[in-house]
Amino acid sequence: MVSAAPLIFLTLIFITTLSSEAKDFLVGGTTNAWKIPSSPSESLNRWAESTRFQIGDSLVWKYEAGKDSVLQVTREAYLSCNTTGPVAEHGDGNTTVGLDKSGAFYFISGEKGHCEKGQKLIVVVLSKRSSSVSSPAPAPMDSEGPAIAPASGGAAAVAARRGGGIVGGLVVLGGLVGLLF
Repeated sequence: MVSAAPLIFLTLIFITTLSSEAKDFLVGGTTNAWKIPSSPSESLNRWAESTRFQIGDSLVWKYEAGKDSVLQVTREAYLSCNTTGPVAEHGDGNTTVGLDKSGAFYFISGEKGHCEKGQKLIVVVLSKRSSSVSSPAPAPMDSEGPAIAPASGGAAAVAARRGGGIVGGLVVLGGLVGLLF
């Protein structure tokens, strides 16, 4: 018979290491991604659609200071590429924006004409709790943003796409415990 104490200890360590930690995401996955896309398939929104963001994560932009900027804007300003009165403006070439709430965040280039040519980004942030349920965040109301598909397979699938998570870890741990007995 296997003693329960080591199993409980391993379970606690496993859950602790799988708990969500804030992540920094390099926008577009590369240092030169903040630019006018050469085609619709290079849209930063395509990158954002394939990435799960949670409260506490950060977006990091790398670009040439003085030649571009990142404006955080409202949905309306995003849709119309309105650069006046942004929520926040960054132009240092090494911009980090914390994602401090769930929902959609809208970003456009501050350079004249860049937004109209597709240099913009919508990021949909899931709450910490949302990562362990099968209900997706609502998609933005325009066709240019990321489409959030319902999670197939429930909570474990959502947790697995997020890169782990407590629920996904418990599913794996349950399988391991089943092998012991």
